[in-house]
Amino acid sequence: MIWTGTCGFGRRRAEIVQQLDAVEIQETFYRPVSVERALKWRGLAPPDFRFCVKASQFITHEATSPTYRRSGRIVADSEKSNYGSFQDTPQVLEGWEATRAIADAVRAGVIVFQTPASFSPTDANRTALYRFFEFIRTDAIKAIELRGPWAVHVVEKICDDLGLVHAVDPFDREPATYGLVYFRLHGSPPGKTMYRYTYTDADLGRLRAICREYDDAYVMFNNLSMHADALRFRLGLRDPADSSAAVRE
Repeated sequence: MIWTGTCGFGRRRAEIVQQLDAVEIQETFYRPVSVERALKWRGLAPPDFRFCVKASQFITHEATSPTYRRSGRIVADSEKSNYGSFQDTPQVLEGWEATRAIADAVRAGVIVFQTPASFSPTDANRTALYRFFEFIRTDAIKAIELRGPWAVHVVEKICDDLGLVHAVDPFDREPATYGLVYFRLHGSPPGKTMYRYTYTDADLGRLRAICREYDDAYVMFNNLSMHADALRFRLGLRDPADSSAAVRE
């Protein structure tokens, strides 16, 4: 099964839930979102539409990250070291509870944890990953996008030990996990244009071929033309010649 969606609401919400299979909520990364808003999103969508939630930056990113400009809070210098890196702190726990509440409200299929490139494979970071994921409880699939220099065999072991899905851009690297895959398409495959890139028909054909190598796939576009590209990719799945892939009708 292939679920096609976008990272964020690139169009009106009504269009997203009617034309695509899934959406990855981005607001939850930057700041806490009210459960009331999340319930409205869920109520707007068909029962089989899939919501994915991007985990709070309070969990993954240090407070020195420029993304905190959109957090809606001023973090005192004395507290900055308590944010991010999956630490065992009240601030990280706050981020998890805020993420979990929205995931429960939208009945999320996946929660995505995206780390910054600065989150490297040190012993301390690996210990923090194990402690965090062994502690949290959720019915959603947990996907992790490790952007630092993590060796494939290390990622494979971590994901196997902790029950995680390795989220990747399939044009950049192969996932270290199997079965279900979570693809985040960031633009040029890969290249300098990145988010401004519009995928060609050849790109989308290659992407469909990659997806056929796995049991199930989330294909989440995260470029400026993401909605149009997602629609084109999804339409290609309906081609009778591509009978190996399924799509929600």
